[in-house]
Amino acid sequence: MTRLKWFFVVFLRYYRNLGLRVALYATLALAVAFISPLAVARVNDWIPLELDFQSVMPVLTILASSMLAVSTFSLNIMVSAHRAASAATTPRVHRLLLEDTTTQSVLATFIGAFVYSLTSIILYRSNFYAEEAASLIMGVTILVAALVVVSLLRWIDLLKDLGSVDESIRLARSRAATVLENFAREPNFGATPLTKSVVSPTTTRKLLAPTSGILQLVDIDRLSRCLPSTAAVYVLTRPGRHLVEGELLAEVAGAIDDSVAHEVSNAFVIGQHRTHEQDTEYGLIVLAEIASRALSPGINDPGTAMQTVSALKEVLWAYVRRAPDEQVTIADRVFVQFPDEKELLQAAFAAIARDGAAIVEVAQALRLALSTLADSGNAHLATAAEELADLSLAYSKQAGLLEQEIEKLESIRVVAER
Repeated sequence: MTRLKWFFVVFLRYYRNLGLRVALYATLALAVAFISPLAVARVNDWIPLELDFQSVMPVLTILASSMLAVSTFSLNIMVSAHRAASAATTPRVHRLLLEDTTTQSVLATFIGAFVYSLTSIILYRSNFYAEEAASLIMGVTILVAALVVVSLLRWIDLLKDLGSVDESIRLARSRAATVLENFAREPNFGATPLTKSVVSPTTTRKLLAPTSGILQLVDIDRLSRCLPSTAAVYVLTRPGRHLVEGELLAEVAGAIDDSVAHEVSNAFVIGQHRTHEQDTEYGLIVLAEIASRALSPGINDPGTAMQTVSALKEVLWAYVRRAPDEQVTIADRVFVQFPDEKELLQAAFAAIARDGAAIVEVAQALRLALSTLADSGNAHLATAAEELADLSLAYSKQAGLLEQEIEKLESIRVVAER
């Protein structure tokens, strides 16, 4: 992973943050309110309108009062929709919904308009604005009102799907597809895979986790650049795994001083929650959890489970069919664990195979998906699909399906090419 790609990953983390977007809009609104008087003379030459603040103040007052109510009401709707989605699908969907940029932009526009209008009222009452600035303030207010109208239309369009099961599946599928596409384009995100065949030196410097939490990101390019040419680093856990403070995180082979060791430690990002950037299994697990929740006795919705199986099949099919980029830089001295095709397939379908074994329609949809993936041309995925299909069939037999239903499942062949 190059520095540019790493910067983009970190940038997206902050870009999808609701608080940051709202703060930027509010700051922009404050800046407009304070800078407006500086452009009064030039703007009045362009727009020869004669207005006074007695005409502008009612508009600002209406905008301030209405945007406060709209912002509060919209936040209540968002919270209710997120809770409903978490209850109907999986709590992990809540974080995907929080990162939805459309919702963030709409709410930020509402709050930004409120901040602008309230600030303008305060500045006028404080005699900060000259009377000739009224025309400019009215022009800016009209522009803000137009942005609010556009945001309201976007908000209305968004509300028809916000918090629904279909929207939750779409978001989860999109994030899972994105991370797997990046993983396919740049295998192991530019690192050398740490497999059982890799033999690490007996003498190494151990790096311990500085805090407890989830290993979210590994800055592979930074590790490659900071290590001496005679050193190599072996990351002994993969992104998405939980660590406790003091647990072995990585080993460095070769002589390094304390400053290099500190630089290596800073290449690891540990947080409190699993994230999608380098955790290739997480998106698949979120989709699988949606299916498992749908199959629970309290919900009993096989249709959603079958819809999720189709989404997982699409994501894995696109992953194995995506060829790596031609110019991929491999950090040959950075060894990192990443899941193989079998582990990805297990993350996607193992829970569904267990929880949907007693429902022949779900078991059939799963077997059809595995049959398709077995024909993907990827030998490792095909073998894993055949093994999981056998396990799924054993679950169904144990669940007590009728003999005719078992024969129907067995008629769907899932065979890896030998």
